[in-house]
Amino acid sequence: MGKGGNQGEGAAEREAPMQTFCWEEIQKHNLRTDKWLVIDRKVYNITKWSSRHPGGHRVIGHYAGEDATILPGMPFPHLALLNLSGWWGLRPSQSCPVSPTLKDAFHAFHRDLDFVRKFMKPLLIGELAPEEPSQDHGKNSQITEDFRALRKTAEDMNLFKSDHLFFLLLLAHIIVMESIAWFIIFYFGNGWISTVITAFVLATSQAQAGWLQHDYGHLSVYKKSMWNHVVHKFIIGHLKGASANWWNHRHFQHHAKPNIFHKDPDVNMLHVFVLGEWQPIEYGKKKLKYLPYNHQHEYFFLIGPPLLIPVYFQYQIIMTMIVRRDWVDLAWAMSYYVRFFITYIPFYGILGALLFLNFIRFLESHWFVWVTQMNHIVMEIDREPYRDWFSSQLAATCNVEQSFFNDWFSGHLNFQIEHHLFPTMPRHNLHKVAPLVKSLCAKHGIKYQEKPLLRALQDIIRSLKKSGELWLDAYLHK
Repeated sequence: MGKGGNQGEGAAEREAPMQTFCWEEIQKHNLRTDKWLVIDRKVYNITKWSSRHPGGHRVIGHYAGEDATILPGMPFPHLALLNLSGWWGLRPSQSCPVSPTLKDAFHAFHRDLDFVRKFMKPLLIGELAPEEPSQDHGKNSQITEDFRALRKTAEDMNLFKSDHLFFLLLLAHIIVMESIAWFIIFYFGNGWISTVITAFVLATSQAQAGWLQHDYGHLSVYKKSMWNHVVHKFIIGHLKGASANWWNHRHFQHHAKPNIFHKDPDVNMLHVFVLGEWQPIEYGKKKLKYLPYNHQHEYFFLIGPPLLIPVYFQYQIIMTMIVRRDWVDLAWAMSYYVRFFITYIPFYGILGALLFLNFIRFLESHWFVWVTQMNHIVMEIDREPYRDWFSSQLAATCNVEQSFFNDWFSGHLNFQIEHHLFPTMPRHNLHKVAPLVKSLCAKHGIKYQEKPLLRALQDIIRSLKKSGELWLDAYLHK
């Protein structure tokens, strides 16, 4: 038991009993050049295949050496989304059995489960030994079973069925704002007052388009994945000038391992901020002082919300599309810029239109940063804790109270807990599943955090200040 580590990837299933492995052996295969994972007690070697993974090698590699059965969309996020078998370099197997347990895993991100199953068998190399537990690292199996039951209840309540009119109206109100913005400049001219008003209207439409592309990116609107992808590229590309693939590769890493250093790109602060409790103490002990972190809650206002979208994201998106030769996404993004400059160069000239665009990005960036950070940066941020899926999501996310304004303002990301647990659930149903999630939390003694909007925004600054103080104490005294 535990041998066969050098067995070739994609070994065919034999008539004789499959090779069995213990967790100790499987957990050794968590390297960039050697990746195994477990689904429904079956062991898969994904080492070479991960480099061809449409979702990127990082998101799947985050679970190397672990059980991925209950994790949404793992290990094949986007496999069912891109109906291109050429990506995989594999011959699909028509006879790969998939248990109900595995169905629970794939349901979170996948619509076309039958297509996914065809590609599993060539990667199969063995199974867990009979005496080994199904969960690695002592994860709570009872919470896992209860979460599956909760999901089944949500399915029975039709909470994964979307209201197409709801999303159509969201798109319509974005287009209306774009039209109003143009009309203001056309009718009132390009004076300071009309320019500022127009910029706020366009920043609002950009923020709302950001929430809407998020819906389609998570496949939560249409049953057919293809249509979600087409509309996603239209909204994020033509309405926002960004890249769908860039967003997918980045965002699904965040969902796979939220608030985990070296795995969640959203907590990679490039030494600009220190987050949580572990990182500032480590920086302090090592006498690392790239910036005066004890003042990070103050300089956050200068380099956080103002610069994230117009500087960092903008540069990263363009460079990613060029370096990866993602010409389709680049064409969609260029269509946004062509439309924008054709619309506003007649009023402002080339330089004026460019400054106007960046002012809109500046305003949108404030909206985006405050909304996205109020659910995560205030929560636990640490190294890999190896919790069960349900517990890990609750530790990394919190909610903001429901109201019509809060729902609209945040794109329903005020229900961040439910969104992380059920990524493909349409946002208009998240409030319906919330009582079930609260009940499961109460049963297992897991804290379910929900707070008013103003307090959630203030907690961002409190969290940064606390982390900065931890850094200063460790820097001076440890």
